[in-house]
Amino acid sequence: MTSTHSARTDSPTTEQALPHGPVTAPRRRAVVAAGAAGAALLPLAGAAPSAGAAEAGPSFAHGVASGDPLPDGVLLWTRVTPGPGAVPGSGKGAPVEVDWEVARDREFGTVVARGTVRAEAATDHTVKADVRGLRPATAYFFRFTAEGAHSPTGRTRTAPAESAQVDRLRLGVVSCANYEGGYFASYRHLAARTDLDAVLHLGDYLYEYGHGEYPTGDAVVRTARPTHEIVSLADYRVRHGHYKSDPDLQAMHAAHPLIAIWDDHELADNAWSGGAVNHDPATEGDWAQRTAAAKQAYFEWMPVRPSTAGTTFRKLRFGSLAELHLLDLRSFRDAQPTVGDGKDIDDPDRTLTGRRQLDWLKKGLAGSPARWKLVGNPVMISQVAFGSVPAKFLGPLAACLGVPREGLAVNTDQWDGYTDDRRELLTHLRDNRVTDTVFLTGDIHMNWANEVPLRAADHPHEPPVATEFVITSVTSDNLDDTLRVAPDTLSGIAEAAVRAANRHVRWVDMDSHGFGVLDVDATRTQMDYYVLSDKTDAHATATLRRSYRTTAGSQRVERTYQPVR
Repeated sequence: MTSTHSARTDSPTTEQALPHGPVTAPRRRAVVAAGAAGAALLPLAGAAPSAGAAEAGPSFAHGVASGDPLPDGVLLWTRVTPGPGAVPGSGKGAPVEVDWEVARDREFGTVVARGTVRAEAATDHTVKADVRGLRPATAYFFRFTAEGAHSPTGRTRTAPAESAQVDRLRLGVVSCANYEGGYFASYRHLAARTDLDAVLHLGDYLYEYGHGEYPTGDAVVRTARPTHEIVSLADYRVRHGHYKSDPDLQAMHAAHPLIAIWDDHELADNAWSGGAVNHDPATEGDWAQRTAAAKQAYFEWMPVRPSTAGTTFRKLRFGSLAELHLLDLRSFRDAQPTVGDGKDIDDPDRTLTGRRQLDWLKKGLAGSPARWKLVGNPVMISQVAFGSVPAKFLGPLAACLGVPREGLAVNTDQWDGYTDDRRELLTHLRDNRVTDTVFLTGDIHMNWANEVPLRAADHPHEPPVATEFVITSVTSDNLDDTLRVAPDTLSGIAEAAVRAANRHVRWVDMDSHGFGVLDVDATRTQMDYYVLSDKTDAHATATLRRSYRTTAGSQRVERTYQPVR
């Protein structure tokens, strides 16, 4: 068994248990390539061990993670704290040889793969091992060891063989986790589940703001590090490290493989290829340098394989049941159109996806041999008009959505701002009779269950060509937070107005925080929407709010009273 950093396309091989004992030469090494670290910053509160502990040897203060499961392998991740001063972003610390092991049992009595990676300051002492040669659809345990110190033990799972007949796929689904907005109880509840194949993170894994910028005032629950807005490579590394000091986030990563894409806040609010709403070149420097730093830190700190384009668009297969296309809707898009300018919104020369990605997606959906075509989609594809919402809600909704109040009739940061790309994609689905396409979406801090027509004005007379399940935020503000009222007290008025004006929207919940559980079988794809009792409570409970499904061949959404248990 070997490890390599670059993705391989070898056919799966039958695993064999390896002899007990330490890893011996010759060893295969996987070294993550990255640029030099930024300037030293203040120590990372709560994430690094004390100086005394560090002097005793390396530690694994940021836990372990796995991701991007394949039929024959999975990507393993950790970060080594090698000694005093080697906090995230510092650029300090000597290289450390790190052994990894994969076993069939938690006690590592039957080790089936092992190897060595090297943690270096150039990669912020993060390491990845792209392990191959494992069995399809199999659970494994893994750990890292440095100078005799063991990391926490993680559990992961490989994907089914591409030709396998698969009865069921079950994914946890999350998005929009603002550290200062609350606690990550959603991650704790997902970590406790034993029925998930993976967790799908749809973007905004972290936020770039400085302390107290979002949320503001007494809505701030805890303090993110660094306390200023993150701009440099060192800043982004510190923020990633601080997020991964959270015990609930660590627990989720240790329990399930992660499948992740980025949205805007991994870079800066409302990012596009040439800038962002939350980027001022006069005070924050060159946008290209900032995005390069943000993406480098992301790939260092996340268990994600970059595509050949160095982005997060890629696809994963789960036997004959489902194929998951994962999109990057920040790296190639044109600037969001001018508020109220319909010509810009409909301009065929403007793009959200970029030509290469849109062609890749169209070809992949039309050619997929899988029953279900799932699309990990950072921003909502469904057409939604907000103009009918009573005026008193427009300001709070605009704040939630990150758009100017006067532009709320259409959210131009979504596919609504790039109608030609959407028309081309949805027309492609219709004309090529591509059925059972389900968009899985985050970003908007609300729960939605939508049918996706080619033209919303013709719905329901014209059949929809796809469906969409949108998951609310883990902690980021939604309507009740912005209005500073109790949940489910005023939102019903706005929700009813949205549904009345948008007949393809089957359900919208503007107040809740939580997570989803997507359950897929040959007959239907179903989303169970779980909501937290209180995002500001580290011990918050989770309750099933609603369940919606689309049955095979229908392209329709219906409420179901048979939730996944």
